Amino acid sequence: MSLKIRLTEDMKTAMRAKDQVSLGTIRLINAAVKQFEVDERTEADDAKITAILTKMVKQRKDSAKIYTEAGRQDLADKENAEIEVLHRYLPQMLSAGEIRTAVDAAVAETGSAGMADMGKVMGVLKTRLAGKADMGEVNKILKAVLTA
Repeated sequence: MSLKIRLTEDMKTAMRAKDQVSLGTIRLINAAVKQFEVDERTEADDAKITAILTKMVKQRKDSAKIYTEAGRQDLADKENAEIEVLHRYLPQMLSAGEIRTAVDAAVAETGSAGMADMGKVMGVLKTRLAGKADMGEVNKILKAVLTA
């Protein structure tokens, strides 16, 4: 089942269950997908929807952090609840060990020796790990590997 169909079915389920958090978040996802389709004049496939979802999770994590620092835990909790709903539609994220294995393989494959080659390795990793790992975490692990 494609993500678009799954989102539509889950939206119907959330309406019936009167689950306002899920319903609101799914509507936001659908709006973001529709905006992409209008802007790009193309149909969004599962890979593009996953990229949109990843971006939405990052935005909400940043917002939750800012709200927590500002003492607005109520707003941070709302953002975290939306993150939980978004994670339902994302593929299983890789663990730190799995990311490290992918980084080591990419470094060996590109023959990288130092920080000067970081961009080349990140280019390879972005295509392999898109939607499967937090690229900020990948960046940290890659820096550690290249500086060691």
